[in-house]
Amino acid sequence: MNGSNSAPADSDVGGGRTHRWGAPAAVITVVAVGLLALPGIGVRYLLHGDLDVFQGLLTLFFSISLVICYWEMCLFFRRDYIEERAEFWRRRRDDTGKTPAVEFLTTSVPLNRILSPTVWADVWATYSMFDSAYADRNTYGFNIDIANGFATPAPTLILYVTYAGGLLPAVAAGILGAMLFWQWVYASSLYLVSFFVGQKQTRITRREFYIYIFSLNAIWILMPMLGLYVSVRLILDGDYGALGF
Repeated sequence: MNGSNSAPADSDVGGGRTHRWGAPAAVITVVAVGLLALPGIGVRYLLHGDLDVFQGLLTLFFSISLVICYWEMCLFFRRDYIEERAEFWRRRRDDTGKTPAVEFLTTSVPLNRILSPTVWADVWATYSMFDSAYADRNTYGFNIDIANGFATPAPTLILYVTYAGGLLPAVAAGILGAMLFWQWVYASSLYLVSFFVGQKQTRITRREFYIYIFSLNAIWILMPMLGLYVSVRLILDGDYGALGF
């Protein structure tokens, strides 16, 4: 890693650069989630002629989770780069006073690099400004997210399809869902506990804590709790009444 404040040569993202054929990272993320969620909601409507709030919310959550799973794979494959990149963002924050996470999300990503692991490694490099665990491969937060990235896409996709069209028997879907949603509730709750035990909230502002730590992890607790409720209903009822069909 060089000692300058410029971005590493292999990354065109960051440092305020813009691109003629590109879009902000935040826009790409929203579009990706929308494109993933639309088929599940659309298939549900085509098969059953209606929409269901629980199915829609969980389909949206599954779609967000799949995008983040890709980011978590990037966390594993670009772990050395992230540790270096965190230093770049730390110096840039000191020099400019800008919030690295906001700067990254509003920086243009070239369309030919929207799947680049190096580009999305900056998600973790900038998040490490709030929690240094993501620039340290020896921490709980770093490793639980890597595990989530590789272990949950398959069951997530199975439930995504099942909630739209009843791929599995209701009881089987309920059992799979209970296992998947419970681990999300437990892992996210433990992450928040570890954050407080490590006194990390004292190293960031209250605003940063509520925006980047509390609110994001609350989604990963509350939505899986909804999923747990649906899963238990599927098991006890033996049908998909909890999802409206």
